[in-house]
Amino acid sequence: MPKVSSLLRRVDVWGTFKARWGIGRMNYKVDPGLYALGNPGEQSPVLVTANFKMSFDKLRESLPGRDAWIFVLDTKGINVWCAAGKGTFGTAELVARITLCGLTDIVSHREVILPQLAGPGVSAHQVKKLSGFKVIYGPIRAIDLPTFLDAGLKATPDMRMKTFTTWERVELIPIELVGTIKIGLPLMLIFFLVDSLWNTGDFWINALSTGVYSAMAIPAAILAGAVLTPLFLPWLPGRAFSLKGLIPGVLVTLALTVFRWNALDTWAGHLETAAWFFIILAISTFLAMNFTGASTYTSLSGVKKEMRWAVPLQIGVGILGLGLWLGSHIIS
Repeated sequence: MPKVSSLLRRVDVWGTFKARWGIGRMNYKVDPGLYALGNPGEQSPVLVTANFKMSFDKLRESLPGRDAWIFVLDTKGINVWCAAGKGTFGTAELVARITLCGLTDIVSHREVILPQLAGPGVSAHQVKKLSGFKVIYGPIRAIDLPTFLDAGLKATPDMRMKTFTTWERVELIPIELVGTIKIGLPLMLIFFLVDSLWNTGDFWINALSTGVYSAMAIPAAILAGAVLTPLFLPWLPGRAFSLKGLIPGVLVTLALTVFRWNALDTWAGHLETAAWFFIILAISTFLAMNFTGASTYTSLSGVKKEMRWAVPLQIGVGILGLGLWLGSHIIS
């Protein structure tokens, strides 16, 4: 029986950091099965989790000095909440894993403690019928497990409430940035080169006057949609996330306009400024809407409803911005 400690090693902390930044995230998992935390016996609690290693580590880290069985399901390396929604953290997997691990021969009780966020994927009465084990839903946060266990498996109202604090949102920003940066860097290079090569004259003079401005606009849009919107999410107006991305988009556009105020002396400068206003808004509102997948605020039906009207608008605004950008170069 594999034994694990509640004390995370340096390699575990480094692995979590890399996963936050999308490095090896889709393969960051542990083998499914039963793990011994401390020196558990036949009366020790059985705590069920996903085989996403970050979930596994959060669980064991929250139980220093405890003896417990950690029961890991095969969720294909996906965390509890997402796996429950996808069906991999589900009734069939739980029942099958109980049989595969011979859990009835290891513990004398017939209870398994699941994270509350596993609820959408697990039918408790079916688990009881098929395996004989009673499903008990523990608290949302692993950090509350010691109190939950000491209280006789009773959860307080606070343990049932899913928070989405500033720090919890900050932890999600890196993975949001990784995907956008992969697309943003080539776009920055394209806009920089076009601006620098379009007009006659010295390349570097053109680069400093227009190329750098265009190159800065892309990370500014990413900053607005993927960083500022998640950071200030509860205080931004509107229910739709795409609308929440408007104010950060406008703010970074104004900051860029101040950076290149002298360009407003010409018609081309006015067109280019207007162009980036629309392009940045299209990008920032799209990235803000994309954050719904990491949020506790929205439902799948709500997201689909928003996308039906937001995506066409974002495409239209983006095309308008590109048209104005090309127009500013034609008349310059």
